[in-house]
Amino acid sequence: MARKRQKLGEILQSWGIIDENALAQGLEYGMQNGKRIGEALVELELCKMDDVMKALATQLGLEFVDIERDPPPKDALQLIPPDLIRKHLVLPVAEEGDRLKVIITDPLDLDTFDLLKFRLGKELVPMLAPADKVKAYIDEFLSKMTDDLSQTMASIDRASIDLEDELEKKEKLDAKDEDGDAPIIRLVNHIIGEAVRARASDIHIEPMGDRVRVRYRIDGVCHVRDDVPKNIQAAVMTRFKIISGMDIAEKRVPQDGRIKMKFSGKQIDFRVSACPAYHGESTVLRILRPESASVGISALGFAEDNYEMFQRIIRRPNGIFLVTGPTGSGKTTTLYSALQELNRPDKKIITAEDPVEYNFPGMNQCQVREDIGLSFARILRAMLRQAPNIILVGEIRDREVGDVAIQAALTGHLVFSTLHTNDAPSAITRLIDMGIKPFLVASSIQAIMAQRLIRVICKECKEEDPAPDKFKLKLLGITPEELVGATLCRGRGCQRCGGSGYHGRLGIFEMLQMNNELRELAFNRSPSTQLRKAAINSGMRTLREDGKLKVLHGVTTAEEVLRVAQAEGVVTEVDDD
Repeated sequence: MARKRQKLGEILQSWGIIDENALAQGLEYGMQNGKRIGEALVELELCKMDDVMKALATQLGLEFVDIERDPPPKDALQLIPPDLIRKHLVLPVAEEGDRLKVIITDPLDLDTFDLLKFRLGKELVPMLAPADKVKAYIDEFLSKMTDDLSQTMASIDRASIDLEDELEKKEKLDAKDEDGDAPIIRLVNHIIGEAVRARASDIHIEPMGDRVRVRYRIDGVCHVRDDVPKNIQAAVMTRFKIISGMDIAEKRVPQDGRIKMKFSGKQIDFRVSACPAYHGESTVLRILRPESASVGISALGFAEDNYEMFQRIIRRPNGIFLVTGPTGSGKTTTLYSALQELNRPDKKIITAEDPVEYNFPGMNQCQVREDIGLSFARILRAMLRQAPNIILVGEIRDREVGDVAIQAALTGHLVFSTLHTNDAPSAITRLIDMGIKPFLVASSIQAIMAQRLIRVICKECKEEDPAPDKFKLKLLGITPEELVGATLCRGRGCQRCGGSGYHGRLGIFEMLQMNNELRELAFNRSPSTQLRKAAINSGMRTLREDGKLKVLHGVTTAEEVLRVAQAEGVVTEVDDD
């Protein structure tokens, strides 16, 4: 019988480095922040990184190397190309036939280990050392080896990972050779850089009859920037096409491209779309920030009861969980947050997306490519042969995709997907209208959540609203009794929020959890109005009611909730009064 491997925390505790309280504190901190126990203990300053690495080496049966006391031979650095040493923080120690002893910093990074084995063509014998000491050794000695080669490799590495540097170099060359083009390059770089600094989610370059309008979408609202002169429209559009990899000669059909740039040390991707319009090609850049899809479930804006319900739903073993709402309502962010919560070594997660906007380690993400016949339905069928636990379908667009998703849910898979409907109950009738059989819809769906994004009052200029608009409060359904003890707030406008009074966004949610009554109504093809009434009677809080709670808590304003949530039903009630 195999001996059970001792846990890292237990090893450190047995050595007397930490006590039971420190171990509990590290475990709690690690769970809250998604950290390994070793990282958590070091960040809390409960032990040193050397101690963690020694314990990890003991746990895995590897050799620990104290680089300061017993450094590897400098000649051994020639055994691995400098680019691999710098990129993956590995140090070659000695070569023994077809075996190579290497110092690594993360024994759990199996992808990097397999990559090194493939690139080097040798069997690797890993040894452990702390990352900071490995990096210090590399910085000290690698730079002394063959200066010309090091400089060449460094320039290649920088050029491959940092497009911004490449653009700057090209700008300088163009400024020398073609003075007319350099201002265009600077203008395009300025537009992109300014949008990133302003927290914009989209850049809109829109040709008009006498000018080219530039707008930034910030917190879901478009703001007009300075216009670009009409006489440089073609040059600006061509520049955007060049850096996004589009065909500059094709102006008759829509095109898509991508840009990768670094800003303040962070890699940011831009999804670019060019579409022919009356006055020229309209170009939109969607700014994809990795941190925007990694906010965590607790930061999405759930009320406590909805948060608990959401956590229960995403941990079910099978069924379909749908998130609905218009484009830009945060559906993708919500689903990614759920997947990251569930992304554990014992779960296999596969996604089918069009396009793959963010890449996450531990998930198998598939890109839909209709041009070669790789559709949602085809990927889904292939997924089911991969034995996944959790499946994400970017969007249920037609009956074929819906049928496969439902079959996956009924055969023991948890399926996440999105649908374009205005509210949660309408998703049921939408699926049935696609041609999916009502009994399949009723039996497979576990829950449906509609959501919108509302702007949050800026914390820097937040103040009590002395005279809130009573008509808008009435439209939102806020009664005088509910105003007793509540403090309504507004944003005065400051430099941080650009004078808008808002900074950042949160979600408002409408959570419909299926029960026997709703399943019966779905089976009988009941209209969405009847489904909605039954859902509300069973405890569903509507988008407007969830927004109303955030207004009463001083998080946002009634105007903002009414901007994104329908008020027709409330207007009727007001008129009846």
